[in-house]
This record gives sequence, C-alpha cells and structure tokens, in this order.
Amino acid sequence: MPPLSSLLTGILLTLTAGTVFAVQDSLGKYLTGLMPVLQVIWGRYMFQTLLTGGVLLARQGPGFLKTAHPVLQGLRGAALLVTTGLMYSAFSQVPLADATAVLFFTPILITVFSVLFLKERIGIHRIGAVIGGFIGMLVILQPGFSAIDPALFLAVAAAFTNVGYLMLTRRLSGRDDSAATMFNTSAPGTIVLTLIVIPIWETPQPVPFALMVTIGFVGAFGHFLLIRGFSHAPASLLSPFLYIQVLAASVLSVVVFGDPLRPSTALGAAILVFCGLYIWWRENHGPRAVA
Repeated sequence: MPPLSSLLTGILLTLTAGTVFAVQDSLGKYLTGLMPVLQVIWGRYMFQTLLTGGVLLARQGPGFLKTAHPVLQGLRGAALLVTTGLMYSAFSQVPLADATAVLFFTPILITVFSVLFLKERIGIHRIGAVIGGFIGMLVILQPGFSAIDPALFLAVAAAFTNVGYLMLTRRLSGRDDSAATMFNTSAPGTIVLTLIVIPIWETPQPVPFALMVTIGFVGAFGHFLLIRGFSHAPASLLSPFLYIQVLAASVLSVVVFGDPLRPSTALGAAILVFCGLYIWWRENHGPRAVA
C-alpha cells in the first residue's frame, strides 16, 4: 500500500481531474452545436498540444520530445483519440449526463483489467464499492435511461477504449518521463486530426474560436492531474474516484443546459460519496489482504 500522504494526494488529484474533464465535456457538447464534431475535437487537441508543448519547452527545453517507450505512448494517444471521437459524437446526439454515465462502465472494467494486466491485488470490498458507485450513478441518471438512444452505444465503445488509455497511463507512470507522457497525450492525435479536418473546415466566429482554445487548455490541465494522480496510487484504488465526473456532469447539465434538478441526484451523490469514503477506509484501516 502506498504511504497515506501519497494515497491522499492521488485521490485529490483524481477527483480534481474528473471535475475538470466534466467541464471540458460541457464545452465540447456546446461546441458540437456550432461546428462539425471533428473540428471541435481538432480544437481540443491542437490547443492542448500547443499549451503543453510551450510550457514544457520553456521549463526544460526540447528533452520532452524524446520518449523511452514510443510504442506505448503511441497506443495510449490512439486510445484517447478514439475515445474522444466516440464521446464527442455521442455528445452531439444525446444529453451530456447520459453519455457520461455510460462511459463510466470504465471504472468497473479497469478494476478487472488492473488485476489481469497490472497484477494489482483487489478484494471483494473494493469491487463491491466500485459496483456500488456505479449504482449511485444510475440512481442519478435513471430517468434518462427510459428510452436508450442508439447513439449511447458510441459511449459504450468509448468505455472500452478509455480502459486502454487509463491502463497505458498507469503502465507508463515511473517508466517514462512524465513530460513525455503529457506531451504525447495529444500530440500524435493533433497530427492525424490536422490532416483530416481540412475538407470539412468551417472558419469559426470569435466566441466559438475562443472556446476551442479554452477546451484545449482545460484538457491539458486535466490530463496533467490524471498522470500525476496515477503516479501516487494504484489504478484499481483511484478509479472509483473518477465517478466525480458523473456528479460534476450532472451539476453542469443543470447550470449550463437547464436540466431540472431531481431528488435522485442527491441520493445518487450520497451513494457515490459513501462508496468513495469506504474504499479509502478499507485501504487505510481494513485488513491488508482484502483491498
């Protein structure tokens, strides 16, 4: 088990990253109503790459361009690009909260895959808490599932590709320079998107363009937090705390998109908080043999 201070740091970083990603997705959904989805994704990647590269270049020179694991970095970037494309396509057709809910099959999948591929030890209590958190998420969003839109299957596919991204993030932690990992989160995708966005390009107005810049900067910040968080604690421990993204997306749906606040939201949020705290308690006070 990681030291308590490292564990708490990882949890806090993961909670903040999840909230930042919800903000980013809200911006993305708004922009998909103003311009082609592919162009929105390009904006996210391009400005995230420019910001990341500029900051890293100023801080440490061009050394971040070198990576000890180019294949893993390329696979990680590809997994995120596919996940982003699937999710933004879903955002353009279904409510933000519904698509985000479906994406959160990811923590359940990553808990299983952490055992299979990262050889991390988990027990029935942590598995139960992850499932409980997912139930809490469904309590929040249950009315939205009365008639499932076929576009939500895009989010289902994104959940699987997102597992690959998160697992590779954990795999690279401590094996490659964090600056290289940060830069390669978006740089390969930016090159690919730039080549294919030209035929559908629509010159944006000043406000949408400013939002394209913002979404890239927000993405850079979120991925930095996630990379740092996964360097402090196991993926199977931190994954339940990513549920904060669902709660944040629900709040943003009310504030930004005018969705009504339901009593089920409060109940679901309480379940999510309880499950997250229970995982923390088991990790620090429960038997070591059952995580």
